[in-house]
Amino acid sequence: MSALLVLDYASVFVFALTGALVASRAQLDIIGFIFIASLTAVGGGTLRDIILNRDTVFWVENPWVIAVAAFAALIVFCTAHLLESRARSIVWLDAAALAVAVPAGVAVALSMSQTNTIVVLMGITTGCFGGLMRDVVCNEVPLVLKQGELYVTCALVGACSALIALKLGLTQPESLLACAAATFVLRGGSIAFGWQLPVYKSFPPRS
Repeated sequence: MSALLVLDYASVFVFALTGALVASRAQLDIIGFIFIASLTAVGGGTLRDIILNRDTVFWVENPWVIAVAAFAALIVFCTAHLLESRARSIVWLDAAALAVAVPAGVAVALSMSQTNTIVVLMGITTGCFGGLMRDVVCNEVPLVLKQGELYVTCALVGACSALIALKLGLTQPESLLACAAATFVLRGGSIAFGWQLPVYKSFPPRS
């Protein structure tokens, strides 16, 4: 099994868990769980593959990806009631998923010999858009857009870390590991310690 396939499976599974947890908060039925979990799991990767004009979208080429998402949904459907705080679990699982999905997007772009700019953008796309679709469909405020949250910034820093590591002579697997670490540390710091970028505040117009 290739490293890229492992990243895809890991990203799909963890993002599907977050999608199913959001479905549990919305009190959906089992089919709703599977739909939201699958949408979350493959949304970012699907957009990435369409933009890059890959021969086949990754989950069409390998339908087992959807089976993994459905399995994650079933796990959450049976166990979500055991969690003390589903909202907190969603945030931390989402951070873990982001840390896997960003290097997955970076790896795909690198495998297609894309420019550095496209590599970074594909890392951000793969990491951010599945969760964005999940939150919009479930009528939640998207984590990507919550005031003061570091999210897209984490994906940006992670993807850039991979490129910097490659420039420094690290192997691609090592660079992808650096990407995952940078993404998770920054996102985890935002959750645990409130790290954030300055937020725009409007002022009354001058009379």
